[in-house]
Amino acid sequence: MTRSVDEAAHRAASDAERVAWVDEQDRPLGGVSRAELRARRLIGRGTYILLFNSAGELCVHRRTLSKALYPGYWDVAAGGMVLEGESYTESAERELAEELGIAGVELVEHAHFLYDAPESRLWCTAYSAVSDAPLVLQPEEVLEARFISLDEALADTRRKPYCPDSLAALERYLAAMG
Repeated sequence: MTRSVDEAAHRAASDAERVAWVDEQDRPLGGVSRAELRARRLIGRGTYILLFNSAGELCVHRRTLSKALYPGYWDVAAGGMVLEGESYTESAERELAEELGIAGVELVEHAHFLYDAPESRLWCTAYSAVSDAPLVLQPEEVLEARFISLDEALADTRRKPYCPDSLAALERYLAAMG
């Protein structure tokens, strides 16, 4: 199977998944497909995990071109949609393991906030984690990844396209860290 066929199959499967649908106060209303959530501008739930190594460098990665939102953009956080019936923490653990191959690490919660943009409406929880384990990239989601200093990452966000929702999570992390 070619990569584009794999990516198309992954995208179809992910559109078929039922994601958490919530109201303006983050109260659960049920589950819907990702496509319906976007088409009807409903509010979902998302997680963002800022992955650091023990040297304090942040993992940044580039999204595949097949992603429905922000294809080919750089990202400062692993993460994604919370599935129906899943907690924020369960989602964060699943997403970090799926996208970057990192499991069994402590997740530290930093912020819970509403992200409301034309392309995405989400109640979000931002976490951080530290790991020196080798990254195992999910080929349907991640093209490349590397660890860079936080200062370099912030400078990079002014030169390259980065996912705005993840940048909102990073801003809240930085504010919480003082």
